[in-house]
Amino acid sequence: MKSVLVSAVCLIDRDGRVLLAQRPEGKSMAGLWEFPGGKVEDGETPEVALIRELEEELGINTWESCLAPLTFASHAYEKFHLLMPLFACRKWEGTPIAREGQVLKWVYPKDFRDYPMPPADIPLIPMIRDWV
Repeated sequence: MKSVLVSAVCLIDRDGRVLLAQRPEGKSMAGLWEFPGGKVEDGETPEVALIRELEEELGINTWESCLAPLTFASHAYEKFHLLMPLFACRKWEGTPIAREGQVLKWVYPKDFRDYPMPPADIPLIPMIRDWV
């Protein structure tokens, strides 16, 4: 089974809310809510990939020093195995905007259960709730 490395972020605003993105129509798992991020390309570290993805997807900039490793997901989907480090970030420049057709929403961690998520993200919820 092929392994896929994806880097994701728990962007936390001043009110303690976390940014979730809804996967747009036409993508696998469309309609589910997830933490922003994306695939780590050859030659990238998870941090560098996340900084690139945040600029591409949300139009915001951050730095490696602002990405704190929080936890990770390891999940076997039908066609691939996902390994996803999740970073916490409280400092960035710009206002997140949906650049790729996704819906964005700031959500308190206590309300995550109201947002259907991909199977790999679900075990991350208690960790984020406890940490944020």
